[in-house]
Amino acid sequence: MGASSSTEQLSPEQREAESLAASTGALTILEKAFSNLSDPLTKTIPITSLKDCFKLSIDYQNCEASFKPENFPGLLNHVGHSILDHFFLSEKDGLNWISFLNGYTKCCGRMPTSDSLNNLLKVFVTAIVKSGATTGLQVESSDADYKINGYLLPADLLMLLWMCWVMSWSSRNPKLFKDKATFGLPDINNLVLSAVSSCAEGGAELNIWDDNILGSDKQLPIGKLHVWVLKTVPNLPECLVQFIHSRLSNSASQQDISEPSSSSTGDSHSIARFNNYLLTPGRAWSISLTLRGTMRDEILKTCFAPDIAEVKESLLYRSSLHGKGLNRFWSNAEGYNGPILVLISATSEDHSWSIGALTHQGFENKDTFYGTSGSLYAISPVFEHLTSSGKEKNFVYSHLHSPGYEAKPKPVGIAFGGSIGNERVFMDEDFSKITVRHHAYDKTYQPGALFPNQGYLPTEAQVLEVEVWGLGGEKIKEAQNAFQKREQLFTEQRRKVDLKTFSNWEDSPEKMMMDMVSNPNAVRREER
Repeated sequence: MGASSSTEQLSPEQREAESLAASTGALTILEKAFSNLSDPLTKTIPITSLKDCFKLSIDYQNCEASFKPENFPGLLNHVGHSILDHFFLSEKDGLNWISFLNGYTKCCGRMPTSDSLNNLLKVFVTAIVKSGATTGLQVESSDADYKINGYLLPADLLMLLWMCWVMSWSSRNPKLFKDKATFGLPDINNLVLSAVSSCAEGGAELNIWDDNILGSDKQLPIGKLHVWVLKTVPNLPECLVQFIHSRLSNSASQQDISEPSSSSTGDSHSIARFNNYLLTPGRAWSISLTLRGTMRDEILKTCFAPDIAEVKESLLYRSSLHGKGLNRFWSNAEGYNGPILVLISATSEDHSWSIGALTHQGFENKDTFYGTSGSLYAISPVFEHLTSSGKEKNFVYSHLHSPGYEAKPKPVGIAFGGSIGNERVFMDEDFSKITVRHHAYDKTYQPGALFPNQGYLPTEAQVLEVEVWGLGGEKIKEAQNAFQKREQLFTEQRRKVDLKTFSNWEDSPEKMMMDMVSNPNAVRREER
């Protein structure tokens, strides 16, 4: 192996390279990967081994997306070559240990998100050029630095996002890709339309429901696109980092990624099965690009889980399945003390749209706002992420009918942001109507429209579907299951009648009453 033992004298260059790699926490994995990929005689990695390691391709014919750029399959075929060209520079006889470490640090080391995004764009541009297609982006490199100038078209951005999606899928299903993997690409048009609205000239006035926007020649300047990524989908550059780390980790464990796994086969129907939910794989992936930690891992299950049963484990409530209304919602969501994602699909003015709210704690029956943090999402047709403004903490309101008389009854329903009576988002107790107000009413969440052409006046819309997803992991779900079992047991005990008390007619109250009516003067012994 190229790594030196503790008894050997390390060169300053090797010591620095190993120190930087160790700061990422991947030095041990890199040592094993280098040992498995390198030639024992030359102690270098042949360039063909790394090409096979980063190979990436899919069967594009089975893609179910409505708009399919014809250059996408060729782009994927050259992603591995592009990664080698930019990060793993090698000599003619292969890649030595120091070059291997430096290459990993260049793409996966600690760096600002903007630099990581530039790495992703470099790989994308190079892959497009190698595939024979053209793009409006140019990479100007120098000895010490490089600059990315130009623009992307909506179709180019769609290919960039799909490339990141495939990388994410490959990272979670490393055995999936044999020659050409077969699975459906998700509908992520909401991300593209979000970028067009934010970056294109006159984008705010575009008709978002126009199907021709994806194939249009609207230019998205790279400077504005940088700002959009960092604000809306800040974890997008992580897709490249995770892909490279995943492939090298598999090389370290000597797993053959060309050998398919029976539990990770990706077919074109898997995404179609999940599209029946509001939280489609594309929407789930969009939201995951704004999250970290357990919440991100849990929501990614709906993107990449091979079995729909794994997805249903996180589904707490669905109005079309469990019934509409706050009571039905409460009976399914009560006791879940963890992060919860609420999705609401509604229709107004002949257009359907979807919004979401993420709370970092479970729901409580209160007549006041509560919560410590959360986010609002415009889900479809345009994706937007509105985080906390830090001014107020009116994150969640969930109130059932209170027992007894109330002189001034509080609204019954679920709300997010704003204040009581002027909630930013309010859904009534029947889950039949939703009211969305302008962000001027709200100081809890950041300003922004939750659906296209939202005006200053409150908008009332008909609720089509409501879904509630638990993002707290298995332990929190198990705790909720235990809570609901206890509640069910208590309910059954309260309803249970002790029939033994009335089993003996001679001792029953009915027998005593009849005896008194038939002969009221009869002498009876008082039992003491």
